[in-house]
Amino acid sequence: METQPWLLAAAVLLIAGVVVSKTSSRFGVPSLLLFLGIGMLAGSDGIARIDFDDFDLARSFGTVALGYILFSGGLGTRFTDIRPIIGPAVALASIGVVITASLVALVASEILDLTLAEGFLLGAVIASTDAAAVFSVLRSRGISIPPRLGATLELESGSNDPAAVFLTVAAIDIVLGDHAGPLSMVGMFALQMTVGVLCGYLLARATVAAVNRLHLDFDGMYPVFTFALVLLILEGVNMIGGSGFLAVYAAGVTMASRDFVHKRSLIRFHDGVAWLMQIAMFVLLGLLVFPSRLPDVALQAMLVAAVLILFARPVAVFLTLVCFRFPRSQIAFVSWVGLRGATPIILATFPVAAGVPNGERLFHVVFFVVLTSILVQGTSIGAAARRLRLTDPDVVFERPVSFDTVITGDDGPSLHELSVRPGSDADTRQIIDLGLPTGILIVLVRRGEYSFMPEGTTTLQGGDDLLVAADREHAHRLASLFAHHGGSQDGSVA
Repeated sequence: METQPWLLAAAVLLIAGVVVSKTSSRFGVPSLLLFLGIGMLAGSDGIARIDFDDFDLARSFGTVALGYILFSGGLGTRFTDIRPIIGPAVALASIGVVITASLVALVASEILDLTLAEGFLLGAVIASTDAAAVFSVLRSRGISIPPRLGATLELESGSNDPAAVFLTVAAIDIVLGDHAGPLSMVGMFALQMTVGVLCGYLLARATVAAVNRLHLDFDGMYPVFTFALVLLILEGVNMIGGSGFLAVYAAGVTMASRDFVHKRSLIRFHDGVAWLMQIAMFVLLGLLVFPSRLPDVALQAMLVAAVLILFARPVAVFLTLVCFRFPRSQIAFVSWVGLRGATPIILATFPVAAGVPNGERLFHVVFFVVLTSILVQGTSIGAAARRLRLTDPDVVFERPVSFDTVITGDDGPSLHELSVRPGSDADTRQIIDLGLPTGILIVLVRRGEYSFMPEGTTTLQGGDDLLVAADREHAHRLASLFAHHGGSQDGSVA
């Protein structure tokens, strides 16, 4: 059998990414920095000497990966939480992005000796932010910030990627001499965003209805269905002239606010897919970087980073949020935590793949700017929150609990999903009359499209789906009670 060394290399790099993520929370450094480092160590100038320079492949994979990351982010965001701050967050994600890109363009064109169009291209690429990295650092340090502020940062990061993508593509067209007029571009932007939000919402509603009515024979098919859904929304909306990125994020937010079958497990599945995409994407982008070329742009890139962090982002945030009556301390915090992450590096592959002059130089500048942002802003987020007195020492981020890590022992209880078969011992009987032993507890009943927590007087019906917690010693008796007829006379499994 012919060996495939690239499979071994991919496995080693992914495992390395998972392992080093453990050190992220310990030292307060965003995980993406470590993933990029792995890619650089494995690249052409690194230890493994993996020769990879396919920017077109990196752009294609990065686009798909960003779609899954945005969808997962949307699934973790309930509309009721972000509704009060839609105005300021959307303003940051649109007007703020344009202001940031424009201010960076004015200065960067002089620093890097670029045309104004090339400077705007650089500004558009690095204009978007990554709130996921911000919250990972805050959680690792146990720091809580005001809910309104946190929701604003979260929604901004989820919705400013489409604006940055649009500006980047438009700037590439301008540099290559193929572009529309300003009014036409504004109209195209409004159309893309509107179509993206509308299609994402409608497709998510259709998906929830389909998931609840399909009744697939195998539970493993539900993740496959939603996995394909992301690709359908991303590419389908792009094909009809909308923003696929905004559509998948809107779809995720819409689904998060509705109940559907296997919701919790699907959210966790897509969280895992998002992490897989993040690790693979950052490692892949790290492979594209030639560390030996970074010193040539280091000084100029540091100046661009300083302009972005200390001038462009603060001005854009102040002009955008001041009319929404945000406290000055919160405006200062939003200005400082404009952390750069996945999207700028992905967008930096677009000019190279499109054949823009100075494309590879811009890629390395963007890479250095992102590294600077992570090192400077990423490691000082906690200190900034405390300095601005935005933390509450009595409230910390709650560590999410996964009962999969609790109910897994051979001697402990386990959760079971089963159905009440018509004619079984449990059909048409009250739970209290079943004589369940102490080691069995019916946690949840799903009847048709509705779910509820049962009481002792609840009468079970044939076709009910049950979530049952049972000690190991009683688990083998569940089928005889709920699925078969002919148990003990009193219906007891004890």
